Amino acid sequence: MEDLANASGLTVRTLARIESSQTIPRQTTLQALAEALEAAGIEFISENGGGPGVRLSRRLNSK
Repeated sequence: MEDLANASGLTVRTLARIESSQTIPRQTTLQALAEALEAAGIEFISENGGGPGVRLSRRLNSK
């Protein structure tokens, strides 16, 4: 949770409150989370027969 907080610019407390449904995140908060997760290699996918989801993105080997 600390890594995600640091990467997104949010606090651990904010993430915990979102996770426990104690607050409804703003659109800007959701965008910051999505950008942080995408930078870490998470890809959000739209419906492809089974509904929306996430997966690890394929990265080209830079060697």
